[in-house]
Amino acid sequence: MANPRTSTSLLQHSLNLRWTLPLLAVLCALPWVAAALGDSFYVTLATRILVFALAATSLNLILGFGGMVSFGHAAFVGVGAYTVGILMQHGITSAWLAWPLAMAVSALLALLIGTISLRTQGVYFIMITLAFAQMLYYLAVSLKAYGGDDGLSLPGRSALGFELSDTALYYVTLALLVATIVFVTRLLNARFGQALQAIRENEVRMAALGYAVLRYKLVAFTLAGALTGLAGALLANQGSFVSPSLMQWSQSGMLMVMVILGGVGHVLGGLVGAAAFLLMEEFLGHLTEHWQLGLGALLLLVVLVAPQGLMSLFKRRAP
Repeated sequence: MANPRTSTSLLQHSLNLRWTLPLLAVLCALPWVAAALGDSFYVTLATRILVFALAATSLNLILGFGGMVSFGHAAFVGVGAYTVGILMQHGITSAWLAWPLAMAVSALLALLIGTISLRTQGVYFIMITLAFAQMLYYLAVSLKAYGGDDGLSLPGRSALGFELSDTALYYVTLALLVATIVFVTRLLNARFGQALQAIRENEVRMAALGYAVLRYKLVAFTLAGALTGLAGALLANQGSFVSPSLMQWSQSGMLMVMVILGGVGHVLGGLVGAAAFLLMEEFLGHLTEHWQLGLGALLLLVVLVAPQGLMSLFKRRAP
């Protein structure tokens, strides 16, 4: 007979402060190190990694803990980015207004898409989320007033009450990512998160126990959409450019690879996966123009060595 305490602990998640705090200290010190080296490129790269870590963490919430394989998650990145870009075109530059609105619009779209797609399962759910993402992609292409297929250049960055320089954007992104990871951890340890993980394991049994399965999954899907919309808003500010390519299926695939690479079902899997993927992409891109081949080989090696993701290498083995 299974130990109830052990069964419950499987649904509990914690941040190992013995190495997450040193990691946070390193991330906080990175801009100072980059300034000492006289190369601001590292700050730009690190900001990009943190933005995609936020998007991957939101995908991990529904993929790793909810069992929902969404192949259209990049659509919410694009929606959040376009919300900031369109508002900026109309003179609304305040981040206090644009960023929450980007999250709200992405959450609303996630709610609508989830209401339809979550009534299906398996490959049908994958294809419906992909179809919605492609619809939004072609909608963005058709918006000629906002650049169409060429994308939309932003005249500047959102206003937070201070100049949003590269360093300031880095720290803002880091703070939002830390807040998101803490929020997701607390959510998973709450009754909602444990029910969501139980639904992932056995949806039929949870429905038989009286849980509103569709409601739990829809709330998680909507939350993930909102967090991804925030990542899109940050990405628009980081590059000062918005393009329909942000919504392409290949971008959704990239986010999924990041989650799988970091560790599906690990709270920090999105961060580790995004860092590993983008650092490998950057390193190999400087070596050869056929960097995709080398990246694929390295990803295959990681999957063979750590089939449960890189985070499994840090997980303490039970005696």
